[in-house]
Amino acid sequence: MVSRALLCLLAFAALLAAQSFRLFLKEGGHHSVREYSVNADRVRYYSTERGDWEEIPVELVDLKRTEAERAERAASIKEEAAALAAEDKAERQQRREAARVPSEPGVYYLNGPDLVAIPVAETALRTNKRRSILKRISPLPMVSGKSTLELDGETSPHAVKIPTPEFYFRLEREERFTIIKLAPKKGVRIAQTWEKIPVSEELIETHEAIEIFRQQFGDNLYKIWPRKPLEPGEYAVIEYTEGKGNTRVWDFSWRGSTPTTP
Repeated sequence: MVSRALLCLLAFAALLAAQSFRLFLKEGGHHSVREYSVNADRVRYYSTERGDWEEIPVELVDLKRTEAERAERAASIKEEAAALAAEDKAERQQRREAARVPSEPGVYYLNGPDLVAIPVAETALRTNKRRSILKRISPLPMVSGKSTLELDGETSPHAVKIPTPEFYFRLEREERFTIIKLAPKKGVRIAQTWEKIPVSEELIETHEAIEIFRQQFGDNLYKIWPRKPLEPGEYAVIEYTEGKGNTRVWDFSWRGSTPTTP
């Protein structure tokens, strides 16, 4: 099925073909014409300026320059049409992919032709005095000072196969989100550092964000992937409301290319 964008470009190309072009003269001027033909020693052309057929001696016409400009314009139209067709094909493929994303909110890893759901990770908040498991809806177990938001284990069970993994992220509601690098520590991985300011009670969350591309597909559905190949390490897709302490984490790791056996 031909897309509307491609149809528009084809119509535009047809319009250009029907419009005038320049019939160049050797002395430097030109006539605006719709078409022309060479008959023996005469050039017969339809003048768009005067709306009638006219003739001119062929020795006065720069046919080489005329045809070069027409060929250049035709090549430009063809190149633009090909680029738009390729772009339209890619967009249709992406729409087909997005249609496969389940309706349930969450993160889905695009593993070749398959979509793999990544479960939301259980996180814990560690202060100097205690370590509390965070539930999805709960008051902040916070005291003034710094705490770390942690995931158990030094390595995620969810490994991606390429350094530029692509994810579909269906949000439950509009929130901030990104990909972050986790900091491995003995027995855990740190996602964020939280600091609660004593007097203002302001909460500041910090994390190591990865620059990402994002593409939206309808309401609250996004495709995201890193701008640059990831270095081997531990990472996560996170969803959060700044200053609210309601961060949700979907962890994964990129372990680098598999060594080949000599």
